[in-house]
Amino acid sequence: METRRDDGYEISTAPERIDVRLVHRWLSTDAYWALGRELETVERAVAASLNFGVYAPDGTQVGYARVVTDLATFAWYCDVYVDRAHRGRGLATWLTRTVRDHLAPYRLSRILLVTRDAHEVYARAGFVPYPDPQRLMVHQPSSAQTDQP
Repeated sequence: METRRDDGYEISTAPERIDVRLVHRWLSTDAYWALGRELETVERAVAASLNFGVYAPDGTQVGYARVVTDLATFAWYCDVYVDRAHRGRGLATWLTRTVRDHLAPYRLSRILLVTRDAHEVYARAGFVPYPDPQRLMVHQPSSAQTDQP
């Protein structure tokens, strides 16, 4: 899947276009939920996910997001990142809407995400607070890396 805006920015799901080392640098050094994440972890996550790259008009990757899903009932939207030099252009909202629209034909029961500070970005794409947060539970093994918010 590829889609392009009038200003030349593009979103693609082509796996060969994802610069995994760049994504690793962004996440492990600048994303509060993934600080210190190892390259091997990013490589495994990318390999097991539906990936969306955001590309500037010159083809340089400037953003990333991934979806963990069974494409039948559920999706987890995560690791959303836009390079600091390209923020303020609506790329994260466009990316989120593109992901939402890409998943729509699968008629998933829900798409979840977690954010500490980007509620407005996701609200513009139709996300709302979880109606019954007391129903959510989490298991975080003490030996596992707990780099999710």
